[in-house]
Amino acid sequence: MRAEPSRPAGSACEAGAILWDKSFRGSPRPVAADYSVEQRWSEYGPEDHAVWRRLFERQSGLLPARACPAFLKGLARLPFGGEAVPDFEALSDALERTTGWRVVAVPGLVPDAVFFEHLANRRFPAAHWIRRPDELDYLEEPDLFHDIFGHVPMLMDPVFADYMQAYGQGGLRALGRKVLHRLARLYWYTVEFGLVAGAGGLEIYGAGILSSHSETLFALEDDSPNRIAFDLERVMRTRYRIDDFQESYFVVRDFDELLRLAEIDFAPLYDRVAALQDVEPGRLLPGDRLLHRGNGRYHAARPTV
Repeated sequence: MRAEPSRPAGSACEAGAILWDKSFRGSPRPVAADYSVEQRWSEYGPEDHAVWRRLFERQSGLLPARACPAFLKGLARLPFGGEAVPDFEALSDALERTTGWRVVAVPGLVPDAVFFEHLANRRFPAAHWIRRPDELDYLEEPDLFHDIFGHVPMLMDPVFADYMQAYGQGGLRALGRKVLHRLARLYWYTVEFGLVAGAGGLEIYGAGILSSHSETLFALEDDSPNRIAFDLERVMRTRYRIDDFQESYFVVRDFDELLRLAEIDFAPLYDRVAALQDVEPGRLLPGDRLLHRGNGRYHAARPTV
């Protein structure tokens, strides 16, 4: 499922399964045509609950001054806390009452068409397994903590919930065209690693940041990465990293800016972007509206392979 470099923390399908492979982590179990499985909450053991508890306590203590209000409000209204792995049915009931979404348990990363179909019908596919204690800060594919803690609170926000559905609908329209990597970049730099301009400064709404202690601090407070005002064409041209922190983050004015993307005819945009050169993750372009020019120090100091 790895078509281009990116970070190993993403949704159950990671930007439309651009990175999909067929190896599922966790106990083998029957998989339906839509890749859904039973969560089987009773099968989580003490170690699973302890991992959830440690991650939840760490992130919930770090995010109040850094996450966007929509995330914090959603987190407070959902029926889970730091004691145990959440029950997907209880989450779904709360989501459905608020924005019409439900959580669907899946074994891991799922194919493009399945991912888009779920989102287009207001179903969020979430991995049913949780990382091991030795993987608290790094793992190669998205797990339950990333999917539930990072993504689900944002689905309690009506505008963001509509954007996620519109993304799924756009993905279904794009199937069969050689443009899915463009949509993956849009998902990556918004849903996974997006920042939004808040009243007191930049705030986090991307799940890949919200579920990561170290990237929460890096994305907002480090001088190394660029922080660039969101531009759709620019985002679709920009490669991303799965092996480390992002070199650039894109900042939306508000979630209405994202939702307005649903009104755009993407077909001519795909054609226009296809004629342009891809942009490396840390590179700046003359037309960029920079909110912060990164010094690149972190990635420059990293060993090259």
